[in-house]
Amino acid sequence: MEADKLPVSLDLVSGSGQGLSSEQSAALHTSLLLLRRDMQLARVYLWGKIQGVRGDYYIAQGTEPGEELRARRTFYSLNCMDWCLLPPATEDLIAETQVVRGRFIGDPSHEYEHVTQRKVGEGNAEYSEEVTTHIKEESRLVATIALIDKEAAVVPRGAFVKNPLGQVQINYCFRGLTVSEAKKLSSFFHFTPTPNPKKRSLLEKADLNPSLDFLDSLEHDIPKGSWSLQFEQGGSVLILRSLLWLGMTFYHIPLTSQHGYIYIGNGERNIDLPFMISTA
Repeated sequence: MEADKLPVSLDLVSGSGQGLSSEQSAALHTSLLLLRRDMQLARVYLWGKIQGVRGDYYIAQGTEPGEELRARRTFYSLNCMDWCLLPPATEDLIAETQVVRGRFIGDPSHEYEHVTQRKVGEGNAEYSEEVTTHIKEESRLVATIALIDKEAAVVPRGAFVKNPLGQVQINYCFRGLTVSEAKKLSSFFHFTPTPNPKKRSLLEKADLNPSLDFLDSLEHDIPKGSWSLQFEQGGSVLILRSLLWLGMTFYHIPLTSQHGYIYIGNGERNIDLPFMISTA
């Protein structure tokens, strides 16, 4: 959710049952505008809130001029006012933190202990020893945000355009999806770089616009049924909710350029989703 439109955007997703208090909303609105000025960013978005046992992480993302997707910088705050820059996520860091389970604590300096068994020696002299690794919660926070971005960040088709230089920019000609388009998952894309795009037939490519269709569509998500699509507020607002990352909510007002998403949850993937869908 863009900082300039934060109060209005929060009202549009209030039907999810989770939100921010008026004091938190006002503090975030002010501090995010200051963050944009101090860090010389083109735009700043409220990404959401990850709830912890002893405290919550408020997450924001900012973009630099000329690139809306690959040059995003991520920040966190514990009090809605003071922001700290997070390091970029790497594949090694994401893999390392996947062994951590359970709720976030709410303390970036907290360290999780993970014990593994390692074989030492050969033959009759072989034995096992315990190896203890320490993983900081800040690293887990970076990895979790990256995974949610990859699997649940959503934009409507046409909201962003890819120029001949490969830069992803806001499409100022975007006037919103029609109501009929908004009812289809194929009209919504994952807002994440796609290094290995889905292979399409020549017939499928004939209907695509390379400057608009450069992201992966939600219709190909596995398992099928991992998104809940409905109209709320008298049918005026389209709401998409992720069932894989419970708490991720996307909104779009058809025939307007207004859209955005916010995550408010505990930062744990819903690993029971395949069983929930199969028994539904």
